[in-house]
Amino acid sequence: MSTPVCCPPVATGPIDDAAALEVALRLKAIADPARVKLMSLLLTDPAGELTTGDLARTVGLAESTVSHHLGQLKKAGLIESERRGMNIYHRARRDALAALCLVLDPNCCT
Repeated sequence: MSTPVCCPPVATGPIDDAAALEVALRLKAIADPARVKLMSLLLTDPAGELTTGDLARTVGLAESTVSHHLGQLKKAGLIESERRGMNIYHRARRDALAALCLVLDPNCCT
């Protein structure tokens, strides 16, 4: 599930079970207020990436809790992470978010 969703838009006709599951799992990954806030921080950061510690301090949660949420977002393919020394840097995968938006509504970005 770590690749961007790839199925016909839901508005073009009934989708099959596999495609519905792909979309639902990604929506489930962001269906949490903390994860929405983490995505917002990653999308709006000037550098485009933040460490787990930076994110935890900003949202006021323990690093372990933030790590759990980031793991769910990463599993859904919505973020990517890279270890550099003692820190792990996270960045949003805009391509995956755009693909999800287009599957939900092919006219959303026109």
